Amino acid sequence: MWGNFWDIIWIFFWSFAFIAYLMALFAIIGDLFRDHKLSGWWKAVWIIFLLFVPFLTALVYLIARGQGMAERQLKDVKAAQAASDAYIKQVAGSSAADEIAKAKALHTAGSITDAEYEALKAKALA
Repeated sequence: MWGNFWDIIWIFFWSFAFIAYLMALFAIIGDLFRDHKLSGWWKAVWIIFLLFVPFLTALVYLIARGQGMAERQLKDVKAAQAASDAYIKQVAGSSAADEIAKAKALHTAGSITDAEYEALKAKALA
């Protein structure tokens, strides 16, 4: 019974190690193509070494370029957050106070009548 238990533990351990390695490998490959300062030849060299000496190359890459990897990831996260915020602001529209202020400016400029201003004001407050 205990022999089977430890076999299961080893399977879980090696499965975890393999999945962690794959995640690191995909992160490295993604970072290679995200880095615009690195020339195509150097990217090809890194990929070739990742194919033939994968564990050692991944370890060297993480040590040598780990800081830049984190900076590029942070830059991408900030860009995605800014794009998300801009989209939310675009979709959400403006507040009722903004709509009333715009209508008041149009009314003051004489572009709309009193009835139109009241209608826009009622619509904004609804």
